[in-house]
Amino acid sequence: MSADRPDPDKLTPEADQEQPFLAHLIELRDRLLRAVVVVLVIFLGLFSFANDIYHVLAAPLLAKLPEGQSMIATGVISPFLTPFKLALVASIFLAMPFILYQIWAFIAPGLYKHEKRIAFPLLVSSVILFYLGMVFAYYVVFPLVFGFMATTTPEGVALTPDISQYLDFALKLFFAFGIAFEVPIATILLVLAGVTTPESLTAKRPYIIVAAFVVGMLLTPPDIISQTLLAVPMWLLFEIGVFFSRALLRRREQDAAERELTEAEMEDELDRAIAEEERLKGADKPGKAE
Repeated sequence: MSADRPDPDKLTPEADQEQPFLAHLIELRDRLLRAVVVVLVIFLGLFSFANDIYHVLAAPLLAKLPEGQSMIATGVISPFLTPFKLALVASIFLAMPFILYQIWAFIAPGLYKHEKRIAFPLLVSSVILFYLGMVFAYYVVFPLVFGFMATTTPEGVALTPDISQYLDFALKLFFAFGIAFEVPIATILLVLAGVTTPESLTAKRPYIIVAAFVVGMLLTPPDIISQTLLAVPMWLLFEIGVFFSRALLRRREQDAAERELTEAEMEDELDRAIAEEERLKGADKPGKAE
């Protein structure tokens, strides 16, 4: 046996515990490396089109700028660095399903079967809802925000946004609306964790609606149309979350009842088997002498 390899027969309990821990760390490292490699591969494919991607991102703003005006770059390396940053962020967004799959594959072995049935659909739904939030921001919110800015610019002031500041603003809105569209997932998780109940959430519906309009006021221009366009989808997503959380609770109760019924049936069958065995033993005994 090699001198640098420990003898398995001489491993202490502490060493036995360290082996699985190290194995988990190695697996986590490998999955993170795979995610990084996929992001880099996508980035290399997108980098050649970085300027075109930025033009697509800036299209809602460019469409609202006054005729003859355009965006500017105030930084020395902004014309290169800003599309570079956008291509990298886009690579992460596109690789998000693969990244989340690696996270799922790492934690899934430690989950129970019924937890897997719930966790995986929630994970997939959260990704889809985040993308839908970004799409909603791009096609609905961006035109409203930039149209509002174009119409409220003071006279004598040229509206020439900086490309770097615009990218930061757009990314903040993407993240804000992506997270806002996670309302159904958050609602379901709160209910399944026992923090609240569908009935309690339904009773608090007026407060939820007010909170949705407050969020809409903070994330959109100060006009009732854009606030409503964000608040109404958030409220509808909340209702969807309550509906599915109620359905999942009913399913959980049915599964629990079926498990209890199965255990009761097994106990009855065991009692019958014991009674039959005792009956057979009694029949095998010779009759008592009179």
